[in-house]
This record gives sequence, C-alpha cells and structure tokens, in this order.
Amino acid sequence: MSALALIFVVAGLGLIGWLTARARAASFELGGAKRLHSLPGQHGWYVAIWTVLPALLFIAVWSGMTPRLVQDAVLQHPAAAQLPAFDFERDALLAEAKRVARDRSATAFDPVAEQLVAPTRAAISYYGWIGAGVSVLLAFACGALAFTRIKARFKARTRVERGVMSLLLLASLIAILTTLGIFLSLLWESLRFFGQVPITDFLLGTHWSPQVIDANDPGKSLGAVPLFWGTFFIGAVIAMIVAIPFGLMSAIYLTQYAAPGVRRWMKPILEILAGVPTVVYGYFAALTVAPAVRDLAVMLGMPFASSESALAAGLVMGVMIIPFVSSIADDSIAAVPTAMRDGSLAMGATRSETIRKVLIPAALPGVVAGILLAVSRAIGETMIVVMAASGAANITLNPLESATTVTKQIVDLLTGDAEFDSPKTLAAFALGLTLFVITLILNIVALRVVKKYREAYE
Repeated sequence: MSALALIFVVAGLGLIGWLTARARAASFELGGAKRLHSLPGQHGWYVAIWTVLPALLFIAVWSGMTPRLVQDAVLQHPAAAQLPAFDFERDALLAEAKRVARDRSATAFDPVAEQLVAPTRAAISYYGWIGAGVSVLLAFACGALAFTRIKARFKARTRVERGVMSLLLLASLIAILTTLGIFLSLLWESLRFFGQVPITDFLLGTHWSPQVIDANDPGKSLGAVPLFWGTFFIGAVIAMIVAIPFGLMSAIYLTQYAAPGVRRWMKPILEILAGVPTVVYGYFAALTVAPAVRDLAVMLGMPFASSESALAAGLVMGVMIIPFVSSIADDSIAAVPTAMRDGSLAMGATRSETIRKVLIPAALPGVVAGILLAVSRAIGETMIVVMAASGAANITLNPLESATTVTKQIVDLLTGDAEFDSPKTLAAFALGLTLFVITLILNIVALRVVKKYREAYE
C-alpha cells in the first residue's frame, strides 16, 4: 500500500473517531447527565487527534526506514551476488531495479537489474503491508484508548488546545531548527576548508582563480575579495540605483496621487514582477539587456565593453526587486498618521512639500528597512548572475566590465568533476557561509528598524 493511500485510510479512521466521539458526548448531554465540560465537537477532535497523529508519525518514520530495509532485503537475495563492488555502480543498478519494480510498464536496461526487479518488488510489498498494518492498528488502538476517556466532565477542550499549541510550537521549531541545520552544515564544511586555506587569505585575498590552485599554498588562488566586491557592486549598487528611485516613486504615486481605481489596478500589476521566476529574468538579461548594453557602449565609443557586464545583470536585478522596495515603502507611507499630513497641508504646504518634508522623513525607517531587505534579496540572487554575469573575478568600478558574484561562483564550484574534499569544492561552502551571515545580519537590522518604526506609530 502506498503512503498516500495509507494516509487516506488513517484520515478515514480519524473521521470515524470524530463522529463516534461527538455522538457519545452528545448522548451524555441528551441523557440528562451532568453538564458537559466541553462541546461534543471538542470531544470528537480529541479522539480524532489521537487516532491520526500517532499513526502519521509512524508513517513518517517508517517511510524513512523502508528504503534501507528494502535494500538490505534485496542484497540478501542470491541475484545480488552479481552486483559490482563499486558503490556507485551498485547503487545505480539498485535504483534501476527499484524504478522498474514500482513502474510495471518500465523495463530495465541492465540484465543484473532485471534479475533484481522481482525481489525488489516483493520487498517493497512486504514492508509496505507491514507499515500499513501497524499504522492501522496504531490508529485504532490510540483512537479506542482516547474514546474510553470520553466522559461528561472530561476536559477535552483543554487537551485539544494544548495539542494544537504543541503543533504550533513544533512548526515554529522546525523553521528554527532548519535554519540552524543549514548554518551548522555550512559551518562544518567551512571549517574543513579553513583547515586547508587560512581564513585571512580567503577573506582578504584579492586573487580568485580556483581552476589553478597551488597544492602547497592554495590560499593564493582563493582570495574572495573580488567576489565580495562583485556581489556588492551588482546587487547593492547598480541594482539599488534602479530599484530605490523607481520603487520609492511608485509608492509615492500610489499612496498620494493615484485615484482609488488606478491604485486598485496598478499595485497588483507592479507586484506581478515579484512573482516572475528568476530564470525568466536571467533569460531577459542574457538575451536582451546584455546585448543592448554592449551595443550602446559601442555606439558611445567604448568598443571593449563586455557582453557579460555588471551593468546588465544589475539593471535586471534592480527591476526584479522594485516590488520589494515599493511594497514596503507603500505600507510605511500609508502608516504615517493622517494628522501629520493634514497638519502640513493646513499650514499652507503644497502636496509635494508635504511629501518631501513630512511623509518621507516620517516613513524613512520603514523605507530603509525595505531597502535593506531588498539588498539581502539582491545579493543572494543566483539565476540572473549565472546567466548574465561573467565568471571573471575583477575589482573594478566600470559597470561595463565583467564581474562575478558569490552565488555565481558557488554554482561553478559545485558543478564539475572536482573531489569533494578539495579546497576548490569546499570553498563553495565558505562562500555560502559568508553570504548566509551577511544576509542574516541585513535581515536582523531590517527587522529591528521595522520594529522601532511600528513602536513609533502604534
């Protein structure tokens, strides 16, 4: 039985438990017993939770264990003696046998994998039915135990609320633990990298050439300053030069000048930009903007302009993050008390003077927070710089020259045939850790600014 079908069976048992517990609690009320502590529906939810939750937890654990159990069972079959000793080839054959075992219309290309299809299918069926039986029995047993506790004075509402609070806490902890896991995984691999390359050479070095690494002194070729500069130049300078004016002006227009009907249409259209996949922006930058920038530079007498310039990637990235700046600036300006605006107009100030001298200064903390969030979004962007930016690590102030970013180099370092333990591959984790810390700091600063701003006007 598949996991999805098993989940539906458990959900059906939960529904049955809810109906029966609700009916039993209602019978107490109709039978003239003492007043119910909780509503009949809350008794039903108590039994339903105890029926569904333990079974779902078992299904999750069993689904993680089943692949290993199936593989061990297949390896014990006599046909597995023909498998090669090399782990990669053996895993490929086992994966092919598993694919054919799950899809009866598929065929195996390797004779050894074909011989393993039958034992793989038998093992999958065997452990699948074991999991299904245990899940159903667990759901029935836990549901029956919860059903026996249904009484007139049973505090089902309190138990259900505590259960929901525990689920909410677990959801919050999952997000926190996921972030912590990402950080620790990056930190562990980065420490291995810094064991081979001094951290000072990495953070302060100005030469980046991972293709040619000196085995005796790898730090000479892994100086990340050009990458940090390219990331800052493209994501925090060029992109912000585009995003801040257009985003702020669009927010001012939508909040202060646009008619309600125009705002109702213009704001969703503007925010559509935030929903466009970044790969589409990458194609647009590589196929349209980059050639146009190069041709314009040639017309202006600069024949050596690169077709993979920092300007092309920065322009498209700026367009992509306009909705981030505009939306937060819009909310910040709209949150300024109306009395401040009306007071300025009553004193004889024009609308433009009120915007420049009252609304913008009052909304400045929120606008700055939006800009910081947009910067963190820009410096972490991957697809645009992968498709439009160059791989050349240069420290330059000329936007028409080639430049690269941290995310571009991470993609280049993790694609190829380099050994995982080599400084070249481990450098990607060090770059990822640095980028993670930078974006985390920007987000923390932005959230602190937003918090102070809200405290000022709430």
